Amino acid sequence: MIRGRFAPSPTGELHAGSLVAALASWLDAKALQGEWWVRMEDVDGPRCIVGAAANILHQLSLCGLHSDGEVMFQSNRNTLYEQALHQLIDKDLAYPCACTRKEIEEQQASLGLSLERHKSAVYPGTCRNGLHGKPARAWRFNVLKWSQLRGSCEVQWTDRRLGPQMQNVQEAVGDFVLKRADGLWSYQLAVVVDDAAQGITHVVRGEDLTDNTARQYLLQEALGFDHPHYLHTPLVLGDNGEKLSKQNGAKALDLSTPRTVCLAIQSAASTLGLKTLAKPDNGLFDLDVALSTWTQEWAQRYTRTSP
Repeated sequence: MIRGRFAPSPTGELHAGSLVAALASWLDAKALQGEWWVRMEDVDGPRCIVGAAANILHQLSLCGLHSDGEVMFQSNRNTLYEQALHQLIDKDLAYPCACTRKEIEEQQASLGLSLERHKSAVYPGTCRNGLHGKPARAWRFNVLKWSQLRGSCEVQWTDRRLGPQMQNVQEAVGDFVLKRADGLWSYQLAVVVDDAAQGITHVVRGEDLTDNTARQYLLQEALGFDHPHYLHTPLVLGDNGEKLSKQNGAKALDLSTPRTVCLAIQSAASTLGLKTLAKPDNGLFDLDVALSTWTQEWAQRYTRTSP
């Protein structure tokens, strides 16, 4: 069974950028004659807003996008994440870490390495061989050990839109966090466990998440999960040239009228390079016909390179 998913964080309503990811993942699943599921990534509870999940599902419904399975909430899945962590601990592939973010950045600076904007400092493995008397704060995946077992630190995969990709995880990221110092689960662990549990075969998401793929590949291997097929979509940028996101003030979609619904989903389709179907006089079109037309267009473009 082909199965795709859309996994928003309920920290606010959908904006133009998140609708692009939702539409692309829906079109991909339907073009492959598969299912499309929605998952609420609410593992970071303090950032989530009460009622946001319901609002997101309503927004998706207005755009003709309905989950084919029961909506999953990460906040209900702590036991499964704990089991995955202990599986890695039992394999000696996870260890406790006492380092603060400031200490890691200082260690990187001492090695003459600069910190790129919007990037986390590469973890140098300080606690890999013990806590040195400090209290544990977080848990990390032992990239070096798993890379030695698999024979390489390099992860190679083919993105269905971007083509061949490669990342040396040890050099680019280092041992990455599985469970945070505040007790919350990391995105990397939660998404890998959930994709496997839901039987997700095709992941379609924004291009800004491409960098996460190699880490998720390593976790999938270490936990014995299959790799989904990946496709990363173009980003919607704000006036400042930055990725449109809730963090930088992206406005919620206006879906208050049939016309604004058509405008929003046509804009998302245009970002994906799909046909303009809106009538020039009023911007309206039949939503079901549009989704069917775009599904066929998507199939011609991408399903030839997918199993």
